Amino acid sequence: MVASSSSLKLQDLIQEIREAKTQAQEREVIQKECAHIRASFRDGDPLHRHRQLAKLLYVHLLGYPAHFGQMECLKLIASPRFTDKRVGYLGAMLLLDERQDAHLLITNSIKTDLSQGIQAVQGLALCTLSATGSAEMCRDLATEVEKLLLQPSAYVRKKAVLTAVHMIRKVPELSDIFLPPCAQLLHEHHHGILLGTITLITELCERSPAALKHFRKMVPQLVHILRTLVTTGYSKEHSISGVSDPFLQVQILRLLRILGRNHEESSETMNDLLAQVATNTDTSRNAGNAVLFETVLTIMDIRSAAGLRVLAVNILGRFLLNTDRNIRYVALTSLLRLVQSDHSAVQRHRPTVVECLREPDGSLSRRALELSLALVNSSNVQAMIQELQGFLESCPPDLQADCASGILLAAERFAPTKRWHIDTTLRVLTTAGTHVRDDAVASLTQLIGGAQELHAYSVRRLYSALAEDLSQQPLVQAATWCIGEYGDLLLEGSCEETEPLQVEEEEVLALLERVLQSHMSLPATRGYALTALVKLSTRLRGDNKSCLDVELQQRAVEYNTLFQKYDHVRAAILEKIPLVERGGSQVDEEAKESKETAQLSEAAPVPTEPQASKLLDLLDLLDGPSGDAQHPRPLDPTPGSALIHLLNLPCAPPPPAPIPNLKVFEREGLQLDLSFVRPPGTPTLLLITVTATNTSGGDVTHFICQAAVPKSFQLQLQAPSGDTVPAQGGLPMTQLLRILNPKKAPLRLKLRLTYNHFGQSVQEIFEVNNLPVEAWQ
Repeated sequence: MVASSSSLKLQDLIQEIREAKTQAQEREVIQKECAHIRASFRDGDPLHRHRQLAKLLYVHLLGYPAHFGQMECLKLIASPRFTDKRVGYLGAMLLLDERQDAHLLITNSIKTDLSQGIQAVQGLALCTLSATGSAEMCRDLATEVEKLLLQPSAYVRKKAVLTAVHMIRKVPELSDIFLPPCAQLLHEHHHGILLGTITLITELCERSPAALKHFRKMVPQLVHILRTLVTTGYSKEHSISGVSDPFLQVQILRLLRILGRNHEESSETMNDLLAQVATNTDTSRNAGNAVLFETVLTIMDIRSAAGLRVLAVNILGRFLLNTDRNIRYVALTSLLRLVQSDHSAVQRHRPTVVECLREPDGSLSRRALELSLALVNSSNVQAMIQELQGFLESCPPDLQADCASGILLAAERFAPTKRWHIDTTLRVLTTAGTHVRDDAVASLTQLIGGAQELHAYSVRRLYSALAEDLSQQPLVQAATWCIGEYGDLLLEGSCEETEPLQVEEEEVLALLERVLQSHMSLPATRGYALTALVKLSTRLRGDNKSCLDVELQQRAVEYNTLFQKYDHVRAAILEKIPLVERGGSQVDEEAKESKETAQLSEAAPVPTEPQASKLLDLLDLLDGPSGDAQHPRPLDPTPGSALIHLLNLPCAPPPPAPIPNLKVFEREGLQLDLSFVRPPGTPTLLLITVTATNTSGGDVTHFICQAAVPKSFQLQLQAPSGDTVPAQGGLPMTQLLRILNPKKAPLRLKLRLTYNHFGQSVQEIFEVNNLPVEAWQ
């Protein structure tokens, strides 16, 4: 293929580019034609400038550079010929934007064209302004656009309304200019103008409290327009699948939702209409479902009557039976929002929600899981947990952690009996032990320790589970702890609550030895098993020896010395651990552990002074050779401290210095603070509590906080305490962020906040780079 030596026409250029067989041939054709276009621009040929620019725009659409045509756009826009203006305005919309100063040069040309009476030229200028107009251009041309809103031509009015929408989004303070014309435009019968007017009023109400107050007086008029659409049909040519003008209906419902939010009088005015729309809309087609869903959202957001809210929940329940997965998804999402305010109404659809757990679509099953967990209460906990446990056994791996954690939390909150709680936790550990929360083992041991009548039952159940599976590490840890504490009950007579189980001492010891030698056992698990073996030495009759693990040499040496030299105090040291009440914070837990240590030391018989000296000698086993002539180090000469060190109990270390809180955001009374905690046992883990408070006069609703960290970190966002921050310093909203920093690198946090405040939708994105050094070092 050989390109012609002269400049091509647009049709010929398109044909040659399409006939190019390789990308190199295409580039050759385009480069050659761009050279002709540049030469034509330099020559200043006014008659063919628009043709050359049209070819350049096609080249731009293919992804090739065309910036050298920007000034030619300005020249064509200033031309008096319509053919030039048409291509010039099109080029401006494609080649110019706010980032380039050249776009400001067309302001005067647009102002001149808007003041002319030629509708086609006015339409071109309005389209360009609504597509590329910056804040400066909007301020300069707002008056001209406001005049065009009441022009006789429907074509110009429609484009002027859309341009006004763009201006309000760019410069919200221009709202006062466009308030008066909107009242007149609501009387329009032209579909495009009315739809654009409703959109303009919506933008005004979201960005201006004064506009919101002004347009609440027009709620009866909006109700009349929507009722006309529902009953008689507003415009037959805009009906879709038997639904009269669904786009206009949806837009009016969105506006009514904004106007009725937190306003009793407006909500009362639209209650009857919403009930009429909800009952008369045809749901056999997607257009009707869209209108119905928007109606449900409006009922949920305004101060609607109780019966109307029940109707909205029932509509969402019918959506769950729809064959369209998108409709089922939005229904689950909406019910999840309603479950706190209308719990009893949502409960009626619990069987349908549980059925959605079996959906093959991952997004649907995740939403159904979240809603199912939110529906659990004291009256249905057993039935719901049974369904969720069945789902846990077959759910995808990415849902197992959420499902397991949700079951454990629900069981802890609503368990009818302790035995049921133990059975539920044990089944979760058996099914998905590797996906449970970090505190699952501590919670189970705490539960078993506080149920003295279930000690025999628990140790038998855990022994049987451990004998079948060593892969679930949390299960293995809980089982070995229980065997160490209550192993003597395992060898006694049969428990009435379980099947007969005959266990010999050798079998118990062999099972613990398997745990120590298993390649699947973590160091913490081996520690549990080793401690269990030592404790069984006081509960079983035989002579026990444990396998020594390289990673556990220190504890093994201490235990071995306990057997060899201090056997007379071994029974007192290895008594059963007393019950410890669970605290609400890390500080409480450390205090409880200290109290437990004190109780343990009191339970042990107070040795004589020589025995105390021998115990103190034991503390130096790893620091130097032991001998009878060795003198004790000048430590606290109390038996309690020796016992604490001997058992390697988590006695309270000096508390780390508190990390100062950090205020990261404040706007119009909304404040965001970060507080930090680094658990002593996991130095690479940082817990950040995000606290949102509101001192303004209006509630902050639909509050969502999202966070991002660099790739070297691992971030997990817990569910927030709510999505509304009450006004006047009400109950703050909190959300927990778990950040794992294995490299202890400097932490950078990026936050995105989205919320509604005073009728305005707000989105803020910012970085937090001044985090305290103590949070990551």
